[in-house]
Amino acid sequence: MQQPSDTQTMTDIFNNLRRVFQALNEQSKQVEKLTSLTGPQLWAIQTIARESPVRVSLLAEKMFLHPATVVGILNRLEVRGLIVRNRTKRDRRVVEIELTESGRGFAVDAPEVPQGKLATGLNSLSASEMAEIHRSLQRLVSILDAQDMKPAPITAPTP
Repeated sequence: MQQPSDTQTMTDIFNNLRRVFQALNEQSKQVEKLTSLTGPQLWAIQTIARESPVRVSLLAEKMFLHPATVVGILNRLEVRGLIVRNRTKRDRRVVEIELTESGRGFAVDAPEVPQGKLATGLNSLSASEMAEIHRSLQRLVSILDAQDMKPAPITAPTP
């Protein structure tokens, strides 16, 4: 038999979820306003700056995204002249990503993106704290029947 829910606890859960979404949205909008780049684009630039030169597969791993999603982000950055793709001399099939001079300027001057803050914060947790958050989020995904939804990068909502 199911126990009655604690109204205050449920209120706190809803409010905390709202705060998380609000923080992600507001910080993403602020990044876009300051830099004219989306959060994922700026996060890619900041990650490339730390790892350069970097392969797409490693960049995707560092950004917790699928490589195909990262390729789309890189395509937009390349069009803007912020990155270059270079084939390695050792194996011409391997492509490494580096920042252009303009890209390096963004990496130095831009604010930390919400994705970076989230990654840094999660990385600071103990294994048990991380496991607890993982289990709880998995349960929320299940409650919302969203297991089959393809995760998308965190960006500011379009008006």
